[in-house]
Amino acid sequence: MRHRFDFLGTRFVFSLCIFAVLAAAILTRPAKWMGDFDQSFYLTIAYDLDRYGVYSNGMFDDVNSVDARPAPGMFIAPLYPLLVLAATKIDPRFAAAAWCSVEANHERRNRDSCETYSRPMHLIHALLLALGVVAVARAAELIFPGMATFWLTGVFVTIGLQPTEELFSFVMTESLTFSLFSLTTLALVKSWTAPGWRYVALTGVLLGLLCLTRTAFIVLAPVMLVLIAINARRTGSALAGRTLWQSLAAFAVCFAVTIAPWAIRNSISVGKFAMTEEYGAASMVERFAFNRMTPKEFALAFPYCLPTIGPCLIASTVGTAATGRFEWYTADSFFRMGRALRTELLAVHKKLDPVIGEIFRAEMRDNWWRHILVSIPLAWCGMWVGGMFGLFLAPAFAIAAIAAIRRRQWLFILYAVPALTMLALHAGLANHYTRYNLILLGPFAAAAAWLVAQCFSRHGGLFSRVRWRWRAPAPMP
Repeated sequence: MRHRFDFLGTRFVFSLCIFAVLAAAILTRPAKWMGDFDQSFYLTIAYDLDRYGVYSNGMFDDVNSVDARPAPGMFIAPLYPLLVLAATKIDPRFAAAAWCSVEANHERRNRDSCETYSRPMHLIHALLLALGVVAVARAAELIFPGMATFWLTGVFVTIGLQPTEELFSFVMTESLTFSLFSLTTLALVKSWTAPGWRYVALTGVLLGLLCLTRTAFIVLAPVMLVLIAINARRTGSALAGRTLWQSLAAFAVCFAVTIAPWAIRNSISVGKFAMTEEYGAASMVERFAFNRMTPKEFALAFPYCLPTIGPCLIASTVGTAATGRFEWYTADSFFRMGRALRTELLAVHKKLDPVIGEIFRAEMRDNWWRHILVSIPLAWCGMWVGGMFGLFLAPAFAIAAIAAIRRRQWLFILYAVPALTMLALHAGLANHYTRYNLILLGPFAAAAAWLVAQCFSRHGGLFSRVRWRWRAPAPMP
């Protein structure tokens, strides 16, 4: 019992250290005006909820909600705006700063009169990220048995998050997404290594919450059903067909129960039994702009997207103008081209959902081969999470994946599938920005931790007394 308490106590201290490091990194960033980037999307919805009790489309409607009650909306998933609203109830100073920024965005208040203060959200972000780090570390420990795997993975994920701490200092969804995805995949791995259907059910609930943060993750529902079935076959428990079907049913029911209230609300308030409206169509239209990529840009994307060294290499050889369209802020960027096309279509059709099928068919009829080819460099660019540290993490993942396939150790491959699925989805339907693929830090860091542990175990040293042999968890009874 004492050993158990010491074990948990050590990990609790480790978790507190991770939280302290992440909180310090976020809180020491320069203060951000809360109208920058996507922050106003979530703040405006929280404002409308607080003032009118209406979940609106925020900045994506035609109503100035400072002056008038907005209509109900469903463009953005609800979990993060509700988290922002909760923070305003806890800290009145944050509420005053947030509401002031919303009213300034609607030109009803002078921006200079608003305080830039987001500390409650920064602390929440640090807590969520620390929770995600610990979840990744625990999943890695289940996949690669060995005590130091937990510590190494936790350290590697924390290091990998450091280059994006600037992003976490904005009031945006990345920290909540990373945390919920890490918890979801941990529950999934646990369901593969423990008997019963409880962890499968928990996986369904957590995936539902993840979809209520970013709707795109709904594509993982059928993927995870397949992974559960594959693992059952891998471990031999597929022979107990009743148990497999119970697990699949538990996942599906718990997932559906979690997302159903939001879909029902949308049906009643907006008239659509769905998770979102317009969001997917808008993303797809903006993605089409990348299909105008030239062969030169296609080739240069591969060196250019290497963290830190890539832009320097391009600047010193062909010049920054050659890859300028990959940056969102340039006048002729793919981002601005896509946004302009979206604005143009909205001006004509008012709504994109009714016409996106026709637009998609027309684009695929003319440029289907371009769309497929362009997705390759977009996936390449999107996978380099962790900044310079990614130059170690990504190759480590590739090496570990090859070793896992050769040794028929499929648990790690199954663990990586959800993150890789989202990487492919973002490349095909969104863009190349790494902020959408931070979830890759989980499988990347786990792979790197295993490789480092193997190195120590073979040559002796600090971890030489710990068992590092890569072995699959015992089959489920």
